[in-house]
Amino acid sequence: MTVRLRSHHLLCLLTYVGKGYSAAFIANYDAIAKRLGRGEDVLIVSGPDDICQPMLGEAESHCSGESAAGRDELAARDVGKLLARPIQAGASFSLDAATLASLRAAFSTGVTREACQGCEWAGLCSTVAAGGYRDVRV
Repeated sequence: MTVRLRSHHLLCLLTYVGKGYSAAFIANYDAIAKRLGRGEDVLIVSGPDDICQPMLGEAESHCSGESAAGRDELAARDVGKLLARPIQAGASFSLDAATLASLRAAFSTGVTREACQGCEWAGLCSTVAAGGYRDVRV
């Protein structure tokens, strides 16, 4: 199977420690983290992805909003530069240990953090990164 991810979730998953918008969101994210940990490939999608699923029933889900799409564009650009491959809808790849280490190193130094500006989770993500990514689930 393949995990469908939007571009900015490539950054979010680096610091995911089991916190989220709701119990359903966390349960879904935990299941996705396990799938990624088992080596399932990632397929980049445009718009809401597998992580967004529990929130799509909300009247005004931010997953479909302009701010999320803007984060996707910035993350795709920065992650694409880092990994030397296009990060766009339809791209598929593995998040192996070396790729995750590279992504985390860049995240820690701010190289890939432009997409995080203004995000309500930025403080938590900064704390997780500063703590050496202890307790991350992916």
